[in-house]
Amino acid sequence: MRHLPRHSAVRSSAIAIAVTTALLVGVVSAQDAPKAEDENDTAQLDVVTVTAQRRVEDVNEVPIAITTLSDEKLDVIGSGGDDIRVLSGRLPSLNIESSFGRAFPRFYIRGLGNTDFDLNASQPVSLIYDDIVQENPLLKGFPMFDLDSVEMLRGPQGTLFGRNTPAGVLKFQSRRPDQEHDGYAQVSYGQMGNANFEGAVGGGLNDAWSMRASALYQRRDDWVDNTHSTGGDDLEGYKEFAARVQLLYAPSDDSEALFNIHLRSLDGTARLFRANIIQHGSNDFVPGFDRDSIAIDGDNHQELDTWGTNARLRFDLGRVTLFSVTGYESAESFSRGDIDGGFGAVFAPPSGPGFIPFPAESADGLPEHRQLSQEFRFESNDWGDFDWQAGVFWFDESISIDSFSYDTLAGGAQNGYARQEQDNTAWALFASGEYQAGDALTLRAGLRYTRDEKDFAAFRTQSPFGAPDIGPLTANPSDSDVSWDLSAVYALADEVNLYGRVARGFRAPSI
Repeated sequence: MRHLPRHSAVRSSAIAIAVTTALLVGVVSAQDAPKAEDENDTAQLDVVTVTAQRRVEDVNEVPIAITTLSDEKLDVIGSGGDDIRVLSGRLPSLNIESSFGRAFPRFYIRGLGNTDFDLNASQPVSLIYDDIVQENPLLKGFPMFDLDSVEMLRGPQGTLFGRNTPAGVLKFQSRRPDQEHDGYAQVSYGQMGNANFEGAVGGGLNDAWSMRASALYQRRDDWVDNTHSTGGDDLEGYKEFAARVQLLYAPSDDSEALFNIHLRSLDGTARLFRANIIQHGSNDFVPGFDRDSIAIDGDNHQELDTWGTNARLRFDLGRVTLFSVTGYESAESFSRGDIDGGFGAVFAPPSGPGFIPFPAESADGLPEHRQLSQEFRFESNDWGDFDWQAGVFWFDESISIDSFSYDTLAGGAQNGYARQEQDNTAWALFASGEYQAGDALTLRAGLRYTRDEKDFAAFRTQSPFGAPDIGPLTANPSDSDVSWDLSAVYALADEVNLYGRVARGFRAPSI
C-alpha cells in the first residue's frame, strides 16, 4: 500500500495576449469552409460560434485561448473507432494518455496535468459533458458520439463553470433534440475485427416535446498473442457500448427543460506492460521485439460500467434568465493486469523476457461511486452596455476504491488488499460581467469563491509480505479560495481583434 501522501491545494495564474482574425479559428471543419453562391462571389468563412462564456458568441470576440471542433470534423476523426484520446494532438497544446487502456484518460493542457494513476486522482483539466462536470477520471472517458461540438478552453477557468480548474476545460455538447425528424447511421469495419457503429434518430413528439436517441458500439478482436503456456488469453480486444436518450420540453420561447440519461459499458483488457523491450542507453527496441505478441503469466482484463442523468432547465424572467443544471453520475469498474510484464522471476526460473526481479500482478476496483451536482445561474437580458452572469454551484461525491495484489507464482491467488474511502463536498459562488466601454473596446471581469472539504480514510487488511494491518489512516483536508479573471477585447479592424486576459485558478486539496 502506498504511503498516505501530503494533501495540498494548487493555485495558478496565467496571462494571455493574442490577435484573433476570421482565419485563426484553430480547427475549421468542412461545414465552416468557404462557401460561394456562384463563381463570381467572394468566398467567406461562416461565423463560428462558441459557448465558452455560457453565451453563444462569435469565436473571434471571446477573450480566451479557445479551439473548437464541429460535428462534421468530429465524425471524421472518430470514424476509426478510437476513444477520447483521439483528440490528443488534434487540438493545439492538448495531450491525452492512459495507463488503464480505454478507461482512464489523463488530460494535459499546455503541459499541465496529473500523472497519478490512482482512481481518486484529481486532475487540473476539467471535462464538462452536457454542462455536467465529470470529476472522477473514469467518467472522463465517456465516448464521443452524436456531438454538436467540442470546445477546449486553455488557462484557469472557474468564474463561469462549475468546478474551478487551473489548466483548462474540455467542453462537450451533444446534439439537442428538435422538432425536425432526422437520423443517421454510420458503420465501418477494418482489420483485427475492428467494427464501429454510430447512429441517432430524433424529432418532435408533439408541439411541446421532442426526443433524440443515439448509440455507439465499438469492438476489436484480441490481436496480441500471449505466448506463455501458463498465461491468460490473447489480449488488446474490447467491446464497448454507449447510449444516450434526451427529451426536450419547450412549451414556449420563454422556458424549456432538457432531460438526459446516458450509459456506458466496456469489456476489454487493461493496458499491457512489456518487460525489457528497450535497449539500454537508447530509444530503440530490443532485437526481435514483436508488438503482436507478449509473454506474461498473469491475468489481464477490464470492466467498466457508468451511467448518469441530468436535467437542464431555462426560465426567461424578463430582465434575467434563470438556468438550473442538476446532474447525477455513477461508475463501477475493475481492472487487473500483470504489471511485471513478463513471466516468472529471477529467483523462480524460468523467467523472462530479460531480467524479472520479482512478480507483480495487481488490480484496482471502483465498487462504489456516485456524484451529485447542482448549479443555479442568472444571466442578464439586454442590459445595454453591461451584461452579467452570476450563480451558485454545489458538488458532492462519495467514492470507494479497492486495491488488490496477487501471487502470480501461486496461480494468481490474492495476497494483498487495501481500501480507500472519500467523501468530497464543495460549493462556490461565481459572477462575471462584460462592459462595452466604446465602439471598439470590451472589458470583462469575473470573480469566484470556492469552499472544498474532503473526508478521507485508508486501510490495509492483507499484505503480500505478511506485514500487520494498517489503518485506518485518515485525513480531512479543506480549503477556501478566491479566484478571478480580467480581460479586454479591442477591435483593430472589422476582422481583427486584439485581446488580453489574466486569470487566477485554484484546484482543491487532493490526496
